[in-house]
Amino acid sequence: MPAGGTIGPEGNGDGHGLAGALVPTLRRITDGRLGPVEWFHSTHQRGGAATGFSTWTWDSQPPIPVLVKLPVGPAEHRWTTALGACEPAMWQTRASWHSPTPRVLASGRTLGEYDLGWLIIERLTGPGLHKEVCESSLTALLRATADFQASAIKALPVAERPQSPDWDKAMAKSREIARAGGVAEGQRWNEAIHQVQRALPTLQRRWEARTINAWCHGDIHPGNAMWRHHDGGEPACVLIDLALVHSGHWLEDALYLERQFWGCEKVVGQLKPVPMLAKLRRERGLPADDHYGELAMIRRVLMAACGPVLVAREGSVQYLHAALGMIERYLPQVIR
Repeated sequence: MPAGGTIGPEGNGDGHGLAGALVPTLRRITDGRLGPVEWFHSTHQRGGAATGFSTWTWDSQPPIPVLVKLPVGPAEHRWTTALGACEPAMWQTRASWHSPTPRVLASGRTLGEYDLGWLIIERLTGPGLHKEVCESSLTALLRATADFQASAIKALPVAERPQSPDWDKAMAKSREIARAGGVAEGQRWNEAIHQVQRALPTLQRRWEARTINAWCHGDIHPGNAMWRHHDGGEPACVLIDLALVHSGHWLEDALYLERQFWGCEKVVGQLKPVPMLAKLRRERGLPADDHYGELAMIRRVLMAACGPVLVAREGSVQYLHAALGMIERYLPQVIR
């Protein structure tokens, strides 16, 4: 499809045929620096994007392992390029090694005759943080989150307020599931959600009044982070998958990570993501007011009350039991 149109997965099923056909164009517009591409499909990959391994050559330097990705959505393209742009002269610097997102060697929003976003980024050899989840690796993940938030706010001032979830609809569905016996402790769930629904106008009003002071990654968990290894230093944690970046309050990323381990607190150890991220933000000169505790409790209640509706995707028995405990523990504190 010529420029002005779009390309989707319907072109060939998995996107690799189209991507392969465009490699000669990609190599031409990158002055032959891109090597042959080996396409692959990861187990967590969705949609029609194609991803491949290759190499990149800068003049007389040894080839650099890279990842080729196309097509790339506008949000992921915008943030990956805004935060990861790296000139050749900066590639071996300390600042480059500690970039919280993948470094970008080349990118574009069109490819030949196609309106198609593409990226050539460094290949992180890993392993992913999900291979060894523990208190120290999660601390590194939070450091990378703080660095990401610091870099993002420098790249683009936060302006718009994000669209709110339909809490009322999600809670109504969760209560319906509980009444139908779709979760353990159904009667407790029914009563707990009912109590949250009664308080929802107040909770929602207070949550919506929060300061919008950060760009949030939106999908912070060990599966979206990898290690960058480099000579002469400790590996750096790097956040990947920037498709869900959105404006919000800084604690949303910390709470998103915390929620992944409801019911599995032993994995986290003594780590408390919300106060830890607050501390890390202050160290980077970013605001982290002292009244975030109540705001965090409100968000926990809102998220927990939607637990049963997520049961098919992430609702293990341990998770749901912990979510129920969150409501019973924090709701009385935020409606008193």
